[in-house]
Amino acid sequence: MNAPELGLPMAVPVEGLPARVRIHEVGARDGLQNEKATVPVEVKAEFVRRLAGTGLTTIEATSFVHPKWVPQLADAEQLFPAVADLPVELPVLVPNERGLDRALALGARRVAVFASATESFAKANLNRTVDEALAMFEPVVARAKGAGVHVRGYLSMCFGDPWEGAVPVEQVVKVCRALLDMGCDELSLGDTIGVATPGHVSALLTSLFDAGVPVDALGVHFHDTYGQALSNTYAALRHGVSTVDASAGGLGGCPYAKSATGNLATEDLVWMLRGLGIDTGVDLGSLVATSVWMAAHLGRPSPSRTVRALAGPGDDSDQEK
Repeated sequence: MNAPELGLPMAVPVEGLPARVRIHEVGARDGLQNEKATVPVEVKAEFVRRLAGTGLTTIEATSFVHPKWVPQLADAEQLFPAVADLPVELPVLVPNERGLDRALALGARRVAVFASATESFAKANLNRTVDEALAMFEPVVARAKGAGVHVRGYLSMCFGDPWEGAVPVEQVVKVCRALLDMGCDELSLGDTIGVATPGHVSALLTSLFDAGVPVDALGVHFHDTYGQALSNTYAALRHGVSTVDASAGGLGGCPYAKSATGNLATEDLVWMLRGLGIDTGVDLGSLVATSVWMAAHLGRPSPSRTVRALAGPGDDSDQEK
């Protein structure tokens, strides 16, 4: 009998936190994008289907980036139609107008652009300055909105940059405002190299609210490089943020920032939220089983502590195969 069957963790609500959190699952895209060995499109599609079966309602499917930049996602045209029938939201990344054309042609109804709060990362990721990248996104966002498509704006390096160090809060706020002003419906604040701490999260959110950014337009995307992802998420919850990015099994990193380690594991997030009495609609047992299944395909155990704690001995051996 595992912990959830025993009624663990015990739900002890904390006043002032959201009643429900929407998990923006990024495992199928961000989680797999820099795997060295190509994951077959059939496995990716089954991964998305299994994730949908856990109760997750937003599952980022793929990216319509040029294959030479992210070879793992070169199968976007094959993957998206294979999962498009699922009753969940399936956002996709579109780096430019060509990417948007490809996504719209397949019927995508949610897209995302990927901006940077720092010049160094904008150069490494997009080969542009921050302002040049924003100018590139303007027609993408305008065309997507004209087609009735929801647009998310990812903002990387919100808390620190491997080349520039600490990133001034006002610099992040400026780019956030620019993304919202061009029409983005939602922003995801990325701690790309995992250096944020709760006080920094609180300071950034307070400054964003002071700049007129509504809390319901914000999501957070924390990496667990220094073990801070859950504490940073809790800080964001205390400010009313109710959209949290996470990756099943803790898969993922960033191909353009070598110090970026895995994303916050969806299972670890769900465990914490259950303990806080916050609804996610996610079945933790099904999610753990899905991550164990994917770990077996990748040939290594899941880094998620909750997966390791809840997977039985047989499942653990399966992960090692």
